[in-house]
Amino acid sequence: MSNKQTVYKRELIKYLYFNKSISCADLSILTNKSLPYTTKFLNELIEEGSVVETGFANSTGGRRAQNYSLKPDLGYIVCVAMDQLITNIGILDMHNNIVGKVEKINLPLKDNPQALSQLRNSLVQHISKSAIDKEKLVGIGISMPGFVDVKKGINYMFLPSGNESIVSYIQQEIDVPVLIDNDSSLIGLAELRLGEARHHKNAMVINIGWGVGLGMILDGKLFRGHNGFAGEFSHIPVFKDNQKICSCGKTGCLETETSLLAIIGKAIAGLQKGKMSVLSNLSFEHAEESCIAIMEAASKGDTFAIELFSEAGYNLGLGIAILITLLNPEIIILSGRGAAAGKLWLAPIQQAINEHCIPKIAEDTQLKISTLEQRTDLVGAAALMMENYDTAHQASHIMKMENEIPNNKIKIA
Repeated sequence: MSNKQTVYKRELIKYLYFNKSISCADLSILTNKSLPYTTKFLNELIEEGSVVETGFANSTGGRRAQNYSLKPDLGYIVCVAMDQLITNIGILDMHNNIVGKVEKINLPLKDNPQALSQLRNSLVQHISKSAIDKEKLVGIGISMPGFVDVKKGINYMFLPSGNESIVSYIQQEIDVPVLIDNDSSLIGLAELRLGEARHHKNAMVINIGWGVGLGMILDGKLFRGHNGFAGEFSHIPVFKDNQKICSCGKTGCLETETSLLAIIGKAIAGLQKGKMSVLSNLSFEHAEESCIAIMEAASKGDTFAIELFSEAGYNLGLGIAILITLLNPEIIILSGRGAAAGKLWLAPIQQAINEHCIPKIAEDTQLKISTLEQRTDLVGAAALMMENYDTAHQASHIMKMENEIPNNKIKIA
């Protein structure tokens, strides 16, 4: 089979993955190939045991079309979701089901020169424990914070690699395709391909976490900007008078009043001043546990915890009002770790939009919470791998050949 035909079969697998169940006619349209051509290669995938029939599509007035789906065990994606404090590693099948358990690793990224080698070693161990045949691994998708240069495979803020490729470093050790991207971009990709943004051409996906990221979907595509660094929503200077130092070193950035770390900080300060609440023993050292505790308290009606989300939500709405005014999106999707707070965000954000947006611009913009079942950051890492499924293995082969040249070896402790 020619390389062109192999790439086309992989393209079919990619669209089957993102659409879960789809007809041959729809695959033909998506891949811009004739129906007979598409049918030929789809039948080959069925004969190979990669694709199965999944029943008939809903009737549109004529004969109902047969739908097709990937076999769940066709392949497995190793998904890595990193934030500044914690890294989660999980393995997903072709239906985005988690295989085994998601492993949580305490892996701080700031001022940690060993972070990359620690990540690599953790990946090696996790894959080994999974006992999955390496031939069944589609690849490793890694979601990470910071300024990520996708083409060079470099993160300019975290995971120091001596200006060499993070991708190459990990790939040399594990020998499967590796792709990296910014966490907020990948949460945007997850929503675009598998979530609330699927049927919207223009959407803003807010990644609420230790910072506040943004995945921008413009004209049906993920928008990255000139250097790939678009979406640093955290650092727009909305609160210049608050004199709070942001993680970027400047003052008054959006994240200083809206991030989950900001909420934890205000919770700790409020309790120290005698605020009545069921909350106790909160700390930045146990940020994840503290964040969960505040969310749970708010969901159970704790007035102080609700006030924290109301204030953060209103302040987040100020930033969202700017996005709506500039970009006029169809939908704003609240995603990421903080989306677990659910409807607590909606009313205060909407209030800020009502107060600070021109009504005509904002009247048709929807505000929704992500509905992705698993952690969006893991799904985003899987989506990255499958978005590039038709080309990733070819790129991996080229990189492997280049890395056989001794001068290209990466030296990291």
